[in-house]
Amino acid sequence: MMNNSTLVYTDDVSGSAAPFSADMDRWFEHKFQEQMEKREAEKIPSMSIVVTKGTLDWAYPPFILASSAAALGWQVSLFFTFYGLSLLKRDLDLSLSPIGNPAMPMKMPFGPEWFQAIDWKVPNAVMGNVPGFEKFASSMMKRTLNNKGVASIEELREISVEAGVNLIACQMTVDLFGWSLDDFIPEVREWVGATSFLPTAQGSDVSLFI
Repeated sequence: MMNNSTLVYTDDVSGSAAPFSADMDRWFEHKFQEQMEKREAEKIPSMSIVVTKGTLDWAYPPFILASSAAALGWQVSLFFTFYGLSLLKRDLDLSLSPIGNPAMPMKMPFGPEWFQAIDWKVPNAVMGNVPGFEKFASSMMKRTLNNKGVASIEELREISVEAGVNLIACQMTVDLFGWSLDDFIPEVREWVGATSFLPTAQGSDVSLFI
């Protein structure tokens, strides 16, 4: 306690008196450290992801990361812009972009296990020049994902929404492509520009660009 006449600080545990300045400095330092440790322990991690691509292969990473982080109790925000905004549409018809992923192996979702395990290396010349190859590759990938029990993008999107992930749409992209807000799922929480999203990204513990 404080003594008005001598201005001394008394320790609550021992009851001993000490010069005010030295003991008060130690007391404040202890309390400050205690509060900082408490705040750090109570802090909720946060993650923000900028989603820019709308193909089947690029749609999985943001939703898998978002739903996983949200399941761990993180605060997660996804900002969908340019072609990535199409992932928030009511009706999804996603396809692969094999030319943009030259290292991506082709998997056959049928036949014996040894046949399905083969990584088929398809030359870029075939990917880019054979009519219908993109549609064929997309169909094979969807069948492979289904055979392996991997959730669809629609399912992952729904899981993310149920987990509390904040879906943010880029208003500029909507205007740029002439889309209507009715084209998108109602779970989109915000329609903003980049400048409105930047503070969220700046304050996040983890910030990703996909």
